[in-house]
Amino acid sequence: MTDSWQAVAAERAALVADLGDLGEADWRAPSLCDGLDVEEVVAHLTAGASSGPLRWLAGLARCRFDVDRMVDVRLREQLDRTPEETLRRFRGVVDSRTAPTRGNVDAWLGEAVVHGEDVRRPLGICHAYAPAALERVARFYAARDFTVPSKRRAAGLRLEASDGPFASGKGPLVRGRTVDLVLAMAGRPVALDNLEGPGLPTFAARVVAPSGRAPYSAV
Repeated sequence: MTDSWQAVAAERAALVADLGDLGEADWRAPSLCDGLDVEEVVAHLTAGASSGPLRWLAGLARCRFDVDRMVDVRLREQLDRTPEETLRRFRGVVDSRTAPTRGNVDAWLGEAVVHGEDVRRPLGICHAYAPAALERVARFYAARDFTVPSKRRAAGLRLEASDGPFASGKGPLVRGRTVDLVLAMAGRPVALDNLEGPGLPTFAARVVAPSGRAPYSAV
């Protein structure tokens, strides 16, 4: 678990460094998160690293157990007067080990990786992720539906990384870089262009479905 938290901190710190010189137009660019710009994604990451279980449950109760509304409220709390100040807030939680749930550290590592790509890809920023960190997230996503229906999307398929040891499941093959498999399991269709294999049509149908429930059909 300690290693996972260290990996979370490393990915947060790398994102802070990558966003340090953005201009105003960059901060307003649409991210891969529907409806959120780059600054709002950064604020969302800060909110997640600032909300322990009790605060999370209290906020959920105040929002009448509407998770989407509560997530948006927490995000808005972390937006500052300028994008630079919003980034400063995120810098302040780089080493935080606070999370809405106990354990599941690889889920929060996944948040750092996926949301990192949510802002990097639209801005054309490339980042070399630690292979071990990506593998941890990929294995977690393939094994569990936690914050996203990642296991549901991967079910009945063979996912294999072309750049590392990750492999999971049985069925028609989907192959590509570990980061693209992670993004696709998290529901980011942009990653599908970098994947291949006979299982890709089935996988793609699930990736674009928010529930991950597009029907499985053998290929």
